[in-house]
Amino acid sequence: MFEPKIPASTQTRIDGRLVEVAVRVSARARSYRLSLPHHGKPVLTVPRHGRWREAEAFLNRQTAWLAARLKRNAGPLPFAEGAEVPLRGVKHRIAGTGKIRGRVEALLVAEGPALLVPGEPAHHARRLTDWFKAEAQKDLEARVAVHAERLGVKVVSISMRSQSTRWGSCSSSGRLNFNWRLVLAPDYVLDYVAAHEVAHLVEMNHSPAFWATVKRTLPDMERGRAWLKAHGRELMAYGVEA
Repeated sequence: MFEPKIPASTQTRIDGRLVEVAVRVSARARSYRLSLPHHGKPVLTVPRHGRWREAEAFLNRQTAWLAARLKRNAGPLPFAEGAEVPLRGVKHRIAGTGKIRGRVEALLVAEGPALLVPGEPAHHARRLTDWFKAEAQKDLEARVAVHAERLGVKVVSISMRSQSTRWGSCSSSGRLNFNWRLVLAPDYVLDYVAAHEVAHLVEMNHSPAFWATVKRTLPDMERGRAWLKAHGRELMAYGVEA
């Protein structure tokens, strides 16, 4: 029987509408897998020696799961005038100052917490993103220093990234990368990810020994971990253009 070529993308019908699904062939995958990134189209992963007929049948069996996840998935939440965005867990409304120069400021105004952004409206999103990155850098440097001292490890550098699926990463050389959107979450969430990545300098895995290391430096680690599991998808959507 003729075996169809694996396409770069396909479509499936969800609640009466066609949804595009990216198809990715992976040498590391051992089974068919369907995933939904924090933003973007669903991804069907096919093992290198997989067959398209089997992959397509697998996708058809997963339509109910995909429909439920799409309903929960947050759409893009761009930084625009009047939009609300959290800062350290507290919602702030974005407002232009009308001034050409100045710095972004987080202030309490008559209408409530606000992020006041100077410059042309077309540049507000970039200015606000840069400011969030600087605030995240400051917060993470402080918390990483605490956990590094507790665990007796050395951190070489801390960098902000805009990953769409990860909150942090760590190299064996001591270089840590974090998603700047952590500054949008409550403080204890950022603290958990800081502790998590520093703990990888002790255990470069996710073994029981690793989790014991995280708990050693942050006994209340489950609080931040649970928050990310419940709200991380929405958090990843902030700052993404529609």
